[in-house]
Amino acid sequence: MDRKTYKKKAKARRVRKRVLMIGLPLLLIAVSGLVYGGYLYTKAQNVADDSFEAVEGRAQSDLRDKDVNPDVDNVSVLFLGVDGSDVRESAEGFENGTTRTDAIILATLNNDDKSVKLTSIPRDTLAYIPEVDYQDKINHAHAFGGPRASMEAVEELLDIPVDYYVRMNFYAFMDVVDALNGVEVDVPFNMYEMDSNDQKNAIYLPEGRQSVDGEEALAFVRSRHMDSDIARGERQQEVIDAILDKAKSAGSINKYADVIDAVGDNMKTNMRFSEMRSFMSYAMNSNLSVDMHTLEGEGVMLDGVYYYEAYEEELEGVSEDLRQHLGLSSFVSNDDSSSLSDENSDFSETAQEDEDTEW
Repeated sequence: MDRKTYKKKAKARRVRKRVLMIGLPLLLIAVSGLVYGGYLYTKAQNVADDSFEAVEGRAQSDLRDKDVNPDVDNVSVLFLGVDGSDVRESAEGFENGTTRTDAIILATLNNDDKSVKLTSIPRDTLAYIPEVDYQDKINHAHAFGGPRASMEAVEELLDIPVDYYVRMNFYAFMDVVDALNGVEVDVPFNMYEMDSNDQKNAIYLPEGRQSVDGEEALAFVRSRHMDSDIARGERQQEVIDAILDKAKSAGSINKYADVIDAVGDNMKTNMRFSEMRSFMSYAMNSNLSVDMHTLEGEGVMLDGVYYYEAYEEELEGVSEDLRQHLGLSSFVSNDDSSSLSDENSDFSETAQEDEDTEW
């Protein structure tokens, strides 16, 4: 196999893994009704109803002139991953969105050709955040104002409407793994990691292939001090693959109810169950087209703080591409948003820099 072919196949595998990772909550809920009858369907609907959380003060995007219906319209969904332990949040906690987001992926879905575009936005991306009226790391938006602030910051960055959000915290990792009675992973070296309560060296994983429970799986995917963020991302993908492999096994069918509970307990979304079901038409399409793109840019230091600055041409190109995918008019510059490299832009005076509190 030549290098070019290998790289293309490797990229395809990464795309599939990311699709599964962000689509897992929705697909588990939507597909569950097909597994063994009305019980799981009803349970999934109840879980979806409990997970519903409207966006206060936002019935629809200001960039939409009417409500969207995913059964017939092209829509966008913002996936937000938060590290929402009891220790890492304030008294209001996960429910009021007081944490930063560690994963931000925007999905646009074209209903005509059943294609999906996934745009990954690095968490340190410099962006204007309407909630606080200044530029900061885009992952801080959620801490400032929950999903609404994140949705508005992404809209400001890419000039496209964000219709829905799905927010999950890391307990989903733990609870799903425990619901499946553990998964197998390859531990690359001896690991001493903190647990979900941030107690240092509370979890020990010896080098080698082994079965891990929820707490151990969380430690495995959060570890980065011995290698890098890239390696940590690969471990997160490994656990997702292990979860999917275990979930597909015949012996796990009777555990689906527990898995649905685990997802539901750790997810919030402004989608109703009927809207979630509409996405089954994408999942059932054998010709589903998925395109994954990470916003390109470079690291910069501003006032002694590290930011990831997306290239201006990249922002315009991605915006135009996504607008076309959603069937919207061509890109129009937002007069209220200046170039991210403007040295006169305002920044947060107290940037939240403690990286040890993030995945």
